[in-house]
Amino acid sequence: MTHDVTHDVPALHRRSFLKYTGALGAAAAVSASLSACSSGPQSTNETGGGGGQDRTLTAVIGYGNDGSWDPTQTASAFCMAANNHIYEGLLDTDPISREPYAALATQVPADPNATTWKFTLRAGAKFHDGKPVTADDVVFVFDRILDPKTQTLAKGFFASWLKEVRKIDAQNVELVLKFPFPDGISRLTLAKIMPKHVFSQPGAWEDAIKGKAIGSGPYRQTAHHPKSNTTFEAFADYNGPRKPAFKKMNWLTIVDAAPRVARISGASAGAQIADNIPYANIKQLESGGLTVAGGAGMNNLFLMFNTQHKPFDDVRVRQALHYAIDTEKMIEVALKGHGQPSSSFLNEANPSYRRAKTVYDHDPDKAKALLKEAGVSGLEIEILAVNVSWIVDCLPTIKASWDAIGVKTTLSPQETTAVFTKMDQKQDYQVVAAASNPNQFGLDADLIMHYNYGPENLWMQYTRWADNSVAKALFKDMDRATQESDTEKKKTMIQDYIDVVAEQAVLYPVVHNELMTAWNPKQLTGIRAQPYPGINLLQAKWA
Repeated sequence: MTHDVTHDVPALHRRSFLKYTGALGAAAAVSASLSACSSGPQSTNETGGGGGQDRTLTAVIGYGNDGSWDPTQTASAFCMAANNHIYEGLLDTDPISREPYAALATQVPADPNATTWKFTLRAGAKFHDGKPVTADDVVFVFDRILDPKTQTLAKGFFASWLKEVRKIDAQNVELVLKFPFPDGISRLTLAKIMPKHVFSQPGAWEDAIKGKAIGSGPYRQTAHHPKSNTTFEAFADYNGPRKPAFKKMNWLTIVDAAPRVARISGASAGAQIADNIPYANIKQLESGGLTVAGGAGMNNLFLMFNTQHKPFDDVRVRQALHYAIDTEKMIEVALKGHGQPSSSFLNEANPSYRRAKTVYDHDPDKAKALLKEAGVSGLEIEILAVNVSWIVDCLPTIKASWDAIGVKTTLSPQETTAVFTKMDQKQDYQVVAAASNPNQFGLDADLIMHYNYGPENLWMQYTRWADNSVAKALFKDMDRATQESDTEKKKTMIQDYIDVVAEQAVLYPVVHNELMTAWNPKQLTGIRAQPYPGINLLQAKWA
């Protein structure tokens, strides 16, 4: 299960917000190896037997399907991936390049720098219950996202730059921006258009959280069994740009690595594709004829410090602990070469990447000198960590590295829910090690950085750093960068404030790693491994 929560969540609403997101605390893609689950009711687990184009595509997802399915709220890897097949935005984006394309709207705005964007809806577009998609549905969704009284994950992606969405007539809408914001075009995929006649009913948002999904996309949901599987079939009335290639799909949720790998392995494999493949299984699967490919992006192991627990209020101590980590050894041993040491908050392939002024190359002597300068000796640390398998594999390197500079280190891996329940209850802690991947939402650096940093940000409440004078100056710099209309100036402003984030090391990545997807190339074509959890089959078909 991928548990993620946004920034911009006032404390008053946080508890209910966490319930709605199906999450118990983390403002990034924090993946939990929660209860193992494989097969559900037998009738929902058929792999389509027989041959021909009518057989069922079976996929194995390494995350839970029991998070929130509400598109305005969810950060669950399984649910987000499924919703990309069920729903459409006005625009959607390519899963790899993130280039926007017209989905429910008929075209991408010609002028990204305009402060109003007009969209015409696709003629004949229908929801899965047969009702037509209208401008009222579009306004309904955006009103929910922008409503100051409603806390949604999507609000954090829109509220800073989008003023309102107006209906022109039944087939046309207008988006009014607060200032020119070209990055908003690709963010429109994060506002999935939902039928007002369904989701304006009493209790409907609760139903959406539990798995009710009715969109206008190429696949309609046919059954949903939490902790087991979700099934889909091609929507006959779909007339959009990504035609369904599979008559039926069955997505299994198998969080434990061994049964997930087993389901796609060998002559009796019960699935054609699986995500979240452990590095240790790559060669075995390749020798069995499968294609295994990685996507390198923002997936990372990060450290988060409690800045109100001394001595972690001292930037020199936080820096020392980063310098001490032997990242090359971590990549070799734990990640089997599928990673890179962080040289910025952003991964190196991000369009806004620039090597940070502070880069934490392995330097134990510098680490010791910084601790001495800070007057710290005899430090003992318990690392509170999520029990995601690859994170657990990385922890011994951190312990060995910190022990080597005289910091006595204890590892405490726990279920993600347990870790972030402690955060939400404001329990004391020293350091958290967890996994994050904001690429689920997009590539733009403004989105990624605001997802992690901001005055109302949940992460900043966990770090207890938001009232720090450096933090306050940082947040102002971030707001200024959001509103900068010159693309190159904006990029430089973001890179400059990332230098502050790097130097402060309050919440900062240690390594960026690849996510691996495996599939049977004799059965499927058009698959591309994505650098964030889940799969996208909108351009795939039977081989």
